[in-house]
Amino acid sequence: MSHSRDTDAFSPHDHRRCIRTAIAEAERICLEHNSRLTPQRQAVLELIWSSHKPVGAYALLEQLRELGHNGQPPTVYRALDFLLQHGLIHRIESLNAYTGCRHPGEHHTGQFLICSQCQQVAELDDPSLGSRIEDSAARHGFVADSQVIEIRGTCPQCQQQDSHEPR
Repeated sequence: MSHSRDTDAFSPHDHRRCIRTAIAEAERICLEHNSRLTPQRQAVLELIWSSHKPVGAYALLEQLRELGHNGQPPTVYRALDFLLQHGLIHRIESLNAYTGCRHPGEHHTGQFLICSQCQQVAELDDPSLGSRIEDSAARHGFVADSQVIEIRGTCPQCQQQDSHEPR
C-alpha cells in the first residue's frame, strides 16, 4: 500500500500522518527486501517527512545531532543511499536535497512541483509523461537510466499570500 495519494504537499495537513505512513511503508519494503530499517535510517526518513520542503544532507546531520544522534556525514549519506535505493525518498537534483516519496515501492519517474517562494515540493504522478519522454529518447536511440523532472513555480498558499499583499 502506498502513501495516500490524496495528501497534497500544498494543502495543510498533519505531517505526523505522513511520517507514520512513510515508516510503515519503509518497514514493509525492508521486510520484502530482507533489509533493515535501522534507527538511524528511520530517523533520517522521519526528518525528511517532517515537512514537504526538501532537506540537504548537512541539515539532516544537524537535526540528527539536535535529537541526540552522534552521526557523521558518511553515516547520513549511507542512510540517504539506503532510502534512495529502496525507493523511499527522492533527490531533488537542482537543490541537492531530499524529499519523501509518495509512491514507495512503485516504479515511477521523479516529477516534482517546487515552489520558488516557500520551497515546498509536491510529487506528481503522471506515468504518461515518463512514457512520452522514454519514447522520445528511444527515437534518438537513447535509453534513459532515470528521469527527474523539476518544475518551478508558485504554490497555492504563496499565490494567495501574494494576492493579499498591498501593492
